[in-house]
Amino acid sequence: MSQSSGRGALHDLVVVDFTRVLAGPFSTALLADLGARVIKIEPPAGDDYRHIGPFREKDSVLFAFANRGKESVVLDLKKPEDLDFARRLADHADIVVENFRPGVADKLGIGAAALRERNPRLVYASISGFGQNGPLRERPAYDLIVQAMTGLMTITGEPDGAPTMIGEAFGDLTAGLFASWAILAALHQRERSGEGCHIDLAMFDSLLSMMPTATCRYIATGKVPHRVGNRHPLSAPFGAFRTGDGHVVVAVLNEKLFEQFCNTIGRRDLLDDPRFSSDSERTQNEAVLREAFEQWSRARTTHETVAALSAAGVPVAPIDNVGAAVDSEHAKTRGLFRNATFGAGEVDVPEQPAIFSTATRGNATHIPALGEHSASVREWLAKTPPHRG
Repeated sequence: MSQSSGRGALHDLVVVDFTRVLAGPFSTALLADLGARVIKIEPPAGDDYRHIGPFREKDSVLFAFANRGKESVVLDLKKPEDLDFARRLADHADIVVENFRPGVADKLGIGAAALRERNPRLVYASISGFGQNGPLRERPAYDLIVQAMTGLMTITGEPDGAPTMIGEAFGDLTAGLFASWAILAALHQRERSGEGCHIDLAMFDSLLSMMPTATCRYIATGKVPHRVGNRHPLSAPFGAFRTGDGHVVVAVLNEKLFEQFCNTIGRRDLLDDPRFSSDSERTQNEAVLREAFEQWSRARTTHETVAALSAAGVPVAPIDNVGAAVDSEHAKTRGLFRNATFGAGEVDVPEQPAIFSTATRGNATHIPALGEHSASVREWLAKTPPHRG
């Protein structure tokens, strides 16, 4: 069975995972986090992420992130006997996930139509760059490609700088998150209808749907949004500001917070200035407001600035690095990472972020070696009756 200990909400589900790299593996890792048995099908050379750093000894930590708690079975789908085994696995599954280019799964003989004809209760999710139809369906996609094509890069960076990529693979991760969400919705539907479905999930669609500020601005005004740097395009003061020894971020989104902000920095006169009478007016005059605030904040340390604004109830924070966030007491208290056996050693991997009152968080998990579970899965398959419509 799954190498995750404990029984999560999805403990009675079997997932056959044909995915590789990040978007697909992330979606199935989230299912594994909640107890689903995820059987990862890998080619003889393994998932690409096994060979991409950063590495702990000879093992990829990125692979560990995206494949925690799964079982690895090696199959060469071009071999008839391995293809037959893959199909029989799908007969026993509740969920199949693949992220080949559109049409490739069909050519391999593991497409949605073929597998759902054998197992009508199957929920089959296809994750691709641009979806199973449309003019871009054949186009290959990586995270950077969809960051560029959704316009996300054009709204990121300094106003006079170049378009800038986000420092994480949010195109991949957003698609993986939406895929797991859609799979659970389809399972709920299956409980009522008795029938599974085919889910078509695109990275482009997913990332664009996560850009409400930019897309709503364009829809409302017809004007294309542009980069505004480290500030909010629609609210002020809302962004990053200098202090005497660094930077803080401040988020003021309503009149009460603006009054508390002005009181704290000793500038009640700003409350009577028509240039700052509303959020939209403050945004129009953000540069003037920034100068007024930084006259105060640059005379103080980051710690003093955060302490003063926090005491007044104004949302404020220092700009921490990734190490500080991972090692923070908050992350530890919330159980955001847990231990995993990994090759010859151990590594910390994420725990999905939702806390369920009915389940224990932080259970140790396992990162599978290539083909580690081929024998045990074959044994299980031989003893278990398939799902049939």
